[in-house]
Amino acid sequence: MRFAICNETFTDRSLEAGFEAAAQLGYEGVEIAPFTLAPYITEVSTSRRSEIRRAVESLGLKTVGLHWLLAKTEGYHLTSPDVMVRRRTTEYLLELIRACAELGGHVLVFGSPQQRNILPGVTRRQAEDYAVEVLSGLHKELERTDVILALEPLSPQETNFLNTAEEAVQLARRLGSPHIKLHLDCKAMSTEAVSIPELLRRHRDDMAHFHANDPNRQGPGFGSLDFGPIFRALREIDYRGWVSVEVFDYSPGPQRLAEESLAYMKKCLAALDASSADG
Repeated sequence: MRFAICNETFTDRSLEAGFEAAAQLGYEGVEIAPFTLAPYITEVSTSRRSEIRRAVESLGLKTVGLHWLLAKTEGYHLTSPDVMVRRRTTEYLLELIRACAELGGHVLVFGSPQQRNILPGVTRRQAEDYAVEVLSGLHKELERTDVILALEPLSPQETNFLNTAEEAVQLARRLGSPHIKLHLDCKAMSTEAVSIPELLRRHRDDMAHFHANDPNRQGPGFGSLDFGPIFRALREIDYRGWVSVEVFDYSPGPQRLAEESLAYMKKCLAALDASSADG
């Protein structure tokens, strides 16, 4: 497991200063929200993407990938009944794939709850079909760039489409691409009927990426969620991907959130190591 942090945590400072803070605190990677680069990813030139990648790598970091793919944009929607909106969404996601690869990343986390909601007059089956249509157009570019699109289940409080890991897996299987997999997030998983460790074990072969946070919308260790059993399950399934800290409530302050989240996660892993040594 490698620890990363989502770069919008540091929007109190410049993009590059945020990368520097992550590196100084001991993170190994950064996960980038496109809206922190420009209102639309199409406004970020290839040369600027290369410049950002150099800034990340010069600090010894890796770009994990992109998330909040459609946040703060207009005109894009995964399950829209409007065929032109669906086509524009496919085209925009294709550009996000290219940007991800140019930035050095390997995963796109599809959350964007507002841009996937089932709209009035659309049935759930129609919404699934629309989503399949949009995402099917990404297969060749995902393969060419070796980027993974990771579908993120979110709680019913955030969206009415893809609320459980099983629903996301079923959609991924309809798409039938090894480059479309599952993303799991602790805050979202806490709303499921199945425990987080069990969800991790159940979907071990489907999961491509993982977000660490607390149901209180802050970082790991800032609420009541015990990450000991979660990290134990990640080790049991031999998860070797990134664990990215993603927070939504910045009231404790970006620096404290970033620093104490990492310290807490390392403490949980150290406890597991000690337990294994004693056993």
